[in-house]
Amino acid sequence: MENIQDFKHIYSGKVRDIYKNDKNELLFVASDRISAFDWVLPSVITDKGKILTHLTIWWLEQLSEITENHLLSLDVPSEVSGRSMMVKNLKMIPIEAVVRGYLSGSGLLEYKKNQSICGNLLPPGLQESSKLPEPIFTPATKADLGEHDENINFEQMQKIIGSDLAMQVKNKAMEIFKKASQIADNKNLILADTKFEFGLDENQNLILADEVLTPDSSRFWPKESWQEGKSQISFDKQFVRDWLTSKESGWDKNSNTPPPQLPLEIIEKTREKYLEVFRLLTGSKYE
Repeated sequence: MENIQDFKHIYSGKVRDIYKNDKNELLFVASDRISAFDWVLPSVITDKGKILTHLTIWWLEQLSEITENHLLSLDVPSEVSGRSMMVKNLKMIPIEAVVRGYLSGSGLLEYKKNQSICGNLLPPGLQESSKLPEPIFTPATKADLGEHDENINFEQMQKIIGSDLAMQVKNKAMEIFKKASQIADNKNLILADTKFEFGLDENQNLILADEVLTPDSSRFWPKESWQEGKSQISFDKQFVRDWLTSKESGWDKNSNTPPPQLPLEIIEKTREKYLEVFRLLTGSKYE
């Protein structure tokens, strides 16, 4: 967390720091921190904040015709240049707007228990990484730092934020997911699932906020190697999760002990994953 002239620090999340100026605008700073299993790891991934910021900006441009977003300007203080954005100060909606097109992660675990995810009944016989008949909306509550996000059904979401707003969020999230999936498909990538965050401006307009369609918030898989029934090559944090849950790490994710430092090899390979998905999506190398 930096001390930045003319800005007041107001919040730090797992990987982001937020500041405010006297115009009530927010400075949204992406750090090189990385989180897994609701822990902020003691290691950092070099250039991660810059890569994900550039990727978010690219996605906001791709989606500008179908959704308003929070980006105001890239005119930012020099000490956070390249990894920050000036954004609108919104009233954030306390829901993670998760959309799934394939069966993986917590969705797979829930499906195995009751053949549904967040109240969405699914066909029998699906396997890990199966493509769903149609994308589904599976909201979650936003947890405090160190706590678990909790999957909920749409009816629970309606009780939290109201029926009309819940439907707006669902419809917009589904629209964005379908557009993003088409873009990813054209790049020979599968967008398996993602989460969006939305806020309301002073006129109660629904605005897309936070990071968008990055490896931190989304599962991207190479289309050519996809195979139903097993885990996929992934460009997200799964690489780090796999190491943390391996015998090599010596760490128990169900314990209350902090995770260990990542080996240099894992840090470098994780950075390569972020760089590769940036190149595949945008068609350009990160500079």
